[in-house]
Formats: sequence, C-alpha cells, structure tokens
Amino acid sequence: MLFAVVLIAVVVGAMAQRVVGLGFGLMVSPVLVVLLGPLDGVMIVNACGATSSLLILFRVWRDVDWWRYVGLIVPGFVGIALGALLVSRVPAAPLEIAIGALLILGLLLSQLVARTRRRIDGMGIRTASGFSSGFMNAAAAVGGPAVTAYAVLTGWEQKRFGATLQPYFLSTGSASLLAKALATGGHWPALAVWEWGLVFACMIAGIAIGDVLARKLAGEVVRRAVIGIAYAGAALAIVNGAGHL
Repeated sequence: MLFAVVLIAVVVGAMAQRVVGLGFGLMVSPVLVVLLGPLDGVMIVNACGATSSLLILFRVWRDVDWWRYVGLIVPGFVGIALGALLVSRVPAAPLEIAIGALLILGLLLSQLVARTRRRIDGMGIRTASGFSSGFMNAAAAVGGPAVTAYAVLTGWEQKRFGATLQPYFLSTGSASLLAKALATGGHWPALAVWEWGLVFACMIAGIAIGDVLARKLAGEVVRRAVIGIAYAGAALAIVNGAGHL
C-alpha cells in the first residue's frame, strides 16, 4: 500500500512537471520523505526528477535559455555540496522537520515575490537564487521555489523559463544524487530493480498524461493545485518528524 502511494505521487508529480515546468519535487518529496525517510525519499525524488527533466527536455530544447542556465547552475553546485553534507550529518527526525519547514519557506517566498511588480536582474540575484535552489534540491529535493522567485523578479517569460528548468533540474538532480551518495559512503535507496522500473514507468505515464493536459488546462490552475498539495505535504512531514523525536 505504501509503495502504491509512492507510485501515485510520482504520476501526479510528473504530470505537474510537464504542464507547469516544475512541481515534481514539490509534490513528491513530502510524500516520499514521510513514507521512506528523509534520505531515501529525497534521493529517489532527485533520481526521478532528473530523469523526468531529461525526457521533457527533448520536447522544449529550442526554448532553453542556456546563458541563464549557466548563471544559475554554477552557484547551484555549491549549494548542492553543502546540502548533501547537511543531509548526511543530521538525524532523520530533525531532518524531516527541516525539510518540511524549508518547503513551506520556499513556497511562501515564491508567493510573496510573485506579488511584486519590480523587475531586477544581475549576477548577485542569479548567484543567490542558484545557490538557494541547489541547497534546497540536495536537502529536500525542492529547488523550484528559489528559481521561481528569480523568474518573477526578472520577468522571465514563462515558456523560456519552463524550458530552461529542464536542463537545470537534470543537472541539480543528478549532482544532488551523486553528492549524497558520496557524502554517505555510497548509500543508495533500498528499492528492488522491479520497483525502480515501476517508479520510472509511472513517471513516463505522468509525462504522457501531462502532454494531453498541457493542451487543455491552464498552467495557472495546475500551479495552484501543486502549491496546495505541497503545503499539505510539508505540514505532514513536519508533524511526522515531530512524532519521531
């Protein structure tokens, strides 16, 4: 039953990733953290998030803004290194609470920034956004809010933003997975080969459904649903972690 919930979360997260450009980590990370623990849960989300971004990248390649990608990913790698070190050193229960709190903080930040009409850009804000996103991706598999805040502040056009997120999440997800494996001495989530196969099959199914929904649903509607579910999942992670203390 627990694994069935994991598979459902993967399908829904992949759908959101395809329609909005982000949302896989936001929706899947809290569920997997509660069900599988903070380390294994986040590592699985990192692996699936990187793979889903790779699959979507082939569809949006022409719209990727490679200059902004480089400006975000370089400081992102620094954040990933620190986030992986944190995950490998902090006990499970406090880490679960921290992941839920980080997620809520990131969601609140992105929503507050979305209300401003001011438009700013430059190396400083790119560096801060990339570092924050990388850190949160490694620690909680939720690097989306930080780069979303950057997109709002700079007035980044949605189509280009959604496309550029795919190589960005491919890079951060892969780097986060590798960094945590190295920081923990080669730890890997305890899933059988057939379970990994089912997870990736559900992810592909979610992307396929998202292809259909992208032509019928407004991205804003899906984005609001993703945020609502993410808040609920983050709260559940905090409550679950507090219960384990």
